[in-house]
Amino acid sequence: MERNFNLISNGGFSRQKLKLLILEKILLNETDETHSLTGKELISKLDAYGIKAERKTIYDDITSLQESGLDILAEKRGHANAYYVASRTFQDEELYVLADAVSSSVFLTKKKSDALIKKLQTLTSKYKAQGLRRNVYIANRTKTFNERIYYNINTIHEAIFSNFQIEFKYYEYSIDKKAQFRHGGELYSVSPYQLIWENDRYYLICYCNKHKRLCRYRVDRISEVRICADKRRSLTVDENEIVKSLRATYDMYGGEMESVELEFDNSLINVVIDRFGSNILINKKYKNRFSINVEVEISPTFWGWLFTFGTNARVLGPENIVNEARDRLREISDCYK
Repeated sequence: MERNFNLISNGGFSRQKLKLLILEKILLNETDETHSLTGKELISKLDAYGIKAERKTIYDDITSLQESGLDILAEKRGHANAYYVASRTFQDEELYVLADAVSSSVFLTKKKSDALIKKLQTLTSKYKAQGLRRNVYIANRTKTFNERIYYNINTIHEAIFSNFQIEFKYYEYSIDKKAQFRHGGELYSVSPYQLIWENDRYYLICYCNKHKRLCRYRVDRISEVRICADKRRSLTVDENEIVKSLRATYDMYGGEMESVELEFDNSLINVVIDRFGSNILINKKYKNRFSINVEVEISPTFWGWLFTFGTNARVLGPENIVNEARDRLREISDCYK
């Protein structure tokens, strides 16, 4: 956390008592392996804070900071020693990954992304901090405008950990692209169980009191969430299994779970592993084809994903799912007659 050093001459900490903290701040903010400060330069920077220091006391303070765990190294610059912070809690590469993830996340607003990256910048020197504000290209995605999602996630987590139900309103878009509440702003009363991250969005797995079943809701479409006084409904053994299956379903469309056999062209092996994981059993077939047996939720999004690959992917069984594939393709074909 960045400290605010408002120096007060009367009352509170004196300038001299704050010297060690301010010296630590200067070293963290203004030095790294390519930027160092000599004892004379550190004395000058402390003077800008109204703190007097001598070369000997600077050496003693550097030693105290080193003994406290700050990784300060010295290098020769002419006849003087120059000091810099060699390592920090996060490596540069780790900060870049975090900054890119924050920047490209669709569930965070641009305002919130900028605020988080600004905080990440305090974890490195001012020279490297600018590198964290890289422009990350987000292909075919737009930032959410729901500023409250950041706090909604926290409220939902709190309800899950404290074992309480929540209430919220849920909205969708009209044909003129305006957000409007479902059912005239009716409150959804649910027992929350898990938040999952899928396709760059958060989804809430919960038991909906109105629908009397387990449901998934997109968290960026949730509004005015609050924790209720009622305890969560306990899951049955079967429902626990359903919750596990909902972690890996396709988007938020409901559908029955089915065990299916899918066939793919060998060129799609990476796509299949990305979707179903590297532990999936691959059955090699004829003419550069392979098949897998998986549990999937038969939903519009599943069919959209499968049909994307054209003749390079198809359902082999069971028969009722093969027939459903034919029916859906026929419906699509009929649209163009």
